[in-house]
Amino acid sequence: MSNLFIILNVVLAFFILFFERKSASSAWAWILILFFIPILGFILYLLFGKPLRRKRLNRPVAYENQDFKELMDRQLSAMKDNGFSPSSRCAEEWTDLIRMNLARTDAPLSLASDIQIFNDGKKKFDALFEDIQHAKDHVHLQYFILNNDDLGHRLLSLLTEKARQGVKVLFLYDDLGSKNLPKRFFDEFEAAGGKSAAFLPALLTTINPRLNHRNHRKLVVVDGAIGYLGGFNVGDEYLGKKEEFGYWRDTHLRLEGEAVHSLQNRFFVDWNQASEKYPIKYAEKYFPKVNNTTGIAMQIVASGPLDMHENIKKAYLKMIYHARHSIYLQTPYFIPDKSIMDALQTAALSGVDVQIMIPHQADHLFVHSATLSFIHELLPAGVKVYSYKNGFLHAKTLIVDDKAYSVGSANMDIRSFALNFELNAFVYDSQSASEMAALFVQDKKLSVPLKEETFENQSWKEKAKQAIAKLVSPVL
Repeated sequence: MSNLFIILNVVLAFFILFFERKSASSAWAWILILFFIPILGFILYLLFGKPLRRKRLNRPVAYENQDFKELMDRQLSAMKDNGFSPSSRCAEEWTDLIRMNLARTDAPLSLASDIQIFNDGKKKFDALFEDIQHAKDHVHLQYFILNNDDLGHRLLSLLTEKARQGVKVLFLYDDLGSKNLPKRFFDEFEAAGGKSAAFLPALLTTINPRLNHRNHRKLVVVDGAIGYLGGFNVGDEYLGKKEEFGYWRDTHLRLEGEAVHSLQNRFFVDWNQASEKYPIKYAEKYFPKVNNTTGIAMQIVASGPLDMHENIKKAYLKMIYHARHSIYLQTPYFIPDKSIMDALQTAALSGVDVQIMIPHQADHLFVHSATLSFIHELLPAGVKVYSYKNGFLHAKTLIVDDKAYSVGSANMDIRSFALNFELNAFVYDSQSASEMAALFVQDKKLSVPLKEETFENQSWKEKAKQAIAKLVSPVL
């Protein structure tokens, strides 16, 4: 039997090297795993390494918004003719980034008439529950994790009541992220008229072999006028109620105005890819007209394993290279590729104040070891690193020069860049960017700096673990 697995390993290694669409680092990492742990490596590849086939998601019910396409075409055409003039003065400085996002994604430049930043789970969910209570026509929700706990039940109870009132409620959840939901969790909700759908559901009732290519997005749209996106999932830990995590520090945005239409458009695409039974079609009520001509300029950018261009990563890179004064980055997992490492090192060596904050507490020990190994490599370039100690840091934020920032579901790691479906807002506004920067400075008071001596004083076991974790980081 072992000889059979060795033969399969050789065949699989050849296939990975010459036929799979993988980066060189990822391909060689998998080949190392296959040859050093042949049987387990073969199983791990089946769970983590298989690419997502386009036909798995592109179904006949897939949704396309013609209005969005025409809007992006107009904006791109105006840019090419030098006739594009963002209504926000701050956005003018970011025309190159705006154009890149337009060219690669369904991300027209739009305005938010109001934006609220949440860094506390209780405040975020209090606001969300209140908005849902006032919903008149529809509520669309999409979360990576929906837990079978108090917060999960309270949210579903409210959605069930709204469905009974005649509000159209759709809930899209990731099948693996929400793996602990009981089989009949949505029964009462669906009996009241609500609809639920699982993204890439398990082939068997209890086993989902596809551990990669998960829908990691978190968004909500209420009546096409109010939208949420960011890092909070639905579970008691996000309210700081789980002892192993303590306080949960995350970042989420609440939006009003035409920018919500981009969230709505993304939900429609994802819902129709996941639900063949209840497809939704374009209707004007889902995209209510907004008359404001001023507001906060932003783009909602999506990326996923079916995209060749790693859209969010390239937008991160563009922001980093644009920086002249400061870069503030918060991420729970820091496993970047060489392009991100080079950009951050180049910025720091050029005199830009580069500061990165990671959690002190690990939720995935091996991933945290890889994070520390990459962080250590940045210190000689002058990057300042902080370890957040007031609970668990889950925020995914990038702030540049107090002028623009990104908030969303994408971590600064290869998994978010290439393997999962992610969604981020790129906001071009100095006022709210300054607010974001102030939150970062506030979090520094609850953190400790990581310096060269921090790593010199580590045990040889910890150093070895970080070295191994970095070696296999392309597949983490």
